[in-house]
Amino acid sequence: TGLFLTDPVLLANGATTTYWKTGHSYIKRYSHETGATVGFEKSGHFFFNPPLGRGYDDGLVAAFAVLDMLDRNPGKTMAELERDLPKTWQSPTMSPHCGDEVKYGIVDRVIAHFKAVVERGETLAGQKVRDVITVNGIRIVLEDGTWGLVRASSNKPELVVVVESPVSEQNMRAIFAEIDQHLQTYPEIGEYNQKI
Repeated sequence: TGLFLTDPVLLANGATTTYWKTGHSYIKRYSHETGATVGFEKSGHFFFNPPLGRGYDDGLVAAFAVLDMLDRNPGKTMAELERDLPKTWQSPTMSPHCGDEVKYGIVDRVIAHFKAVVERGETLAGQKVRDVITVNGIRIVLEDGTWGLVRASSNKPELVVVVESPVSEQNMRAIFAEIDQHLQTYPEIGEYNQKI
């Protein structure tokens, strides 16, 4: 999610967010190497480093963190705390087929394309691009925090495409349309396993 970059509680406490390669072992190692307090991986792995935990994916430490959050908010239920979180519109992980022998080269070409769009000062989905993150593929972040990601799957002959908007479903669909329009230009990319 892009909310780690904009969450007011995290910002008020001076927290910074760094993105890294998706995958349990990548996030675990990177969190340890950088001294991050916590590392999160999209499929649900949480790495709480000292003083909160011991640095490994520990469900009990995650449960204690939730209980501590409830303890600090005695007048609220977990459902109420969840409703207080900012709303986002996020796609499922969409994976168009792309052969193992070509997927990394295709991603390199996708990165080059979108970097060139940004360098020319063009907009995407009607917005300026705020950031381009090229760790493990490309994450394009727009002015309003809407983002789209394209990367090669690490274990299947597929690409991975995910989009999110903290503003609206319309903006989420708009960034997907921009990405999908470009991906459709590659004959090496096949059908999605699902779409939004």
